[in-house]
Amino acid sequence: MVATRVGIIGSGWIVGVHLRVLSGFDDVKVVGIAARNPNSAGPLAESAGARVYPDYRSMLDAAELDAVFVCLPPYAAGEPALAVADRAIALFAEKPLGVDEEWPARIAKSIHEKGIVSCVGYQWRYLQVVDRARELLAARPPQLVVGSWLGETPAAGWWIRKDQSGGQIVEQATHIFDLARYLAGEMEPTAAAGRRVPRPAYPDSDILDVTETAVRFASGAIGSFSTTSLLAVAHRVELETVSDGMALTLEVLNHRLVLRLGTETTTLAPPSEFDTPYELQDRAFIDAVQGKRNRIRSPYDDALLTHHLTMAASRLANEAASD
Repeated sequence: MVATRVGIIGSGWIVGVHLRVLSGFDDVKVVGIAARNPNSAGPLAESAGARVYPDYRSMLDAAELDAVFVCLPPYAAGEPALAVADRAIALFAEKPLGVDEEWPARIAKSIHEKGIVSCVGYQWRYLQVVDRARELLAARPPQLVVGSWLGETPAAGWWIRKDQSGGQIVEQATHIFDLARYLAGEMEPTAAAGRRVPRPAYPDSDILDVTETAVRFASGAIGSFSTTSLLAVAHRVELETVSDGMALTLEVLNHRLVLRLGTETTTLAPPSEFDTPYELQDRAFIDAVQGKRNRIRSPYDDALLTHHLTMAASRLANEAASD
């Protein structure tokens, strides 16, 4: 069996997650990690038996690669992802796709022209409880959708800068917007509000600390999304739907689905660890690269729709905050 040769661009914590998963696949070999920080890239590469490259260009030039994982902050991801696509190498891109809509559009065009396999890191689409939610909602379409990400400010310095992360809606809550699209269909933001809160611990922050976004779905359903990064730890990351006679609460971080049907309440919580959705996602990507049945649930062109949605919501919230 010939192993699929994988390269990784980046050396942040998400790279460690993918390495744990990929190391469990006996048909995959991580051959290179390209990163500007040798202190973080070295141990990661050593754990995988891979070579460290000082930048993505040198890895793409020197290594024979079947697929590349681009795991960089949003502001830095565009150029490397486009370089991978332009070389007709299968592309796995972590979310979000960027801090604007120009680079992602160029990457999507290249992916289409080269005909390559692509996947974006919306790993929660692969959860068993999400499959069950889709089945239930197919029979009882949602009329109200309520999403929330009430959590903390990540430690990375770039996260609190709008020109580097895009803000919480674009960088973090994108997962909830994406699940709403996956479960309830396409939508557009109709109104949004946002507020910055002076925080001594984050004097350089210019992102909104609290947002509220109203949306209308193509189906006619309505919804809203609440986000904040003011807390010390994640408090609530959920997506709730209300249908005729049925309510679902998808507790994302707990990988749990609460079903309220009539007067009965049932909690579905199949065995799942933190790495489980990443394993299912990465396996689907590798299988598609190998020419097996394509089970990718978030190819680049689909993820681009989520990116357009969150960018539009973020623009509305920032405009309202500046009024």
